Amino acid sequence: MMDIQTLKLKSVEYRRTILEIIKQSGAGHTAGSLSCTDILNVLYNHVLNVSPQHFTDPDRDRYIQSKGHSVEALYTVLADKGFYPRAALETLNQHQSHFIGHPTRKVPGVEQNTGALGHGLSLAVGTALAAKKDGRSYRVFTLLGDGELAEGSSWEASMTAAHYELDNLVVIIDRNTLQITGRTEEVNRLEPLADKFLAFGYAVRHVDGNDIPALVEIFDQIPFEKGKPSLIVAHTIKGKGISFMEDQRAWHHKVPNDEQFQRAMQELEQAHAQIAQGSIA
Repeated sequence: MMDIQTLKLKSVEYRRTILEIIKQSGAGHTAGSLSCTDILNVLYNHVLNVSPQHFTDPDRDRYIQSKGHSVEALYTVLADKGFYPRAALETLNQHQSHFIGHPTRKVPGVEQNTGALGHGLSLAVGTALAAKKDGRSYRVFTLLGDGELAEGSSWEASMTAAHYELDNLVVIIDRNTLQITGRTEEVNRLEPLADKFLAFGYAVRHVDGNDIPALVEIFDQIPFEKGKPSLIVAHTIKGKGISFMEDQRAWHHKVPNDEQFQRAMQELEQAHAQIAQGSIA
């Protein structure tokens, strides 16, 4: 299991790869992938019981990325975990490549096709219910974008999760407060968000979704309550790690030009050096 410093360094490396493959392909959901990088990092390097060698094991943990448009982050982490060579990422969005703009099961390590917003939670609930019915020990994790919570299927799935007492289900919301058309609270108000999920029967916790130690601590506490699905409101910054992308709606789906790309790489190099030297807490 990785220590905190190694996990922090991984996040910097992942962000570098995300930007490299988006730049090369000429398309990608840049800021949303950067906001959820730390969550995926901790999940795959600290939490999930899953690996390329055991991906057909019926008791492996399941991860379903409902926030499918931020697939660059998922592809990057899966490559690092050995599901396929790093070079495969260079085919992102290219003709006849399986590495398309939303998760597909044609890519090794991807559990479910997702990207139609609001559907991932329903898939996760069904998968968690199947584990209960089959007497399996695996857990199901799903990552939702906050903008997709306007979809009614999220709330139908939530009623079902609570009704069947799915304490093997962990729902994570990437709460970066931005979607492609603006602030979530301006487009379709979500708050009081935690209260809504509490009312639907979840055990709810908050965390800084870009803080590695905090993520490790919160994931180590699951399940939060016996007989209840766990929900984590992960407060993140869209475009996290790149100063001029942070909290900027324009970077929802935007490719950096040469100058912006070089600037971003320099910032990541500086961050990596500071972490390695122990000067970032």
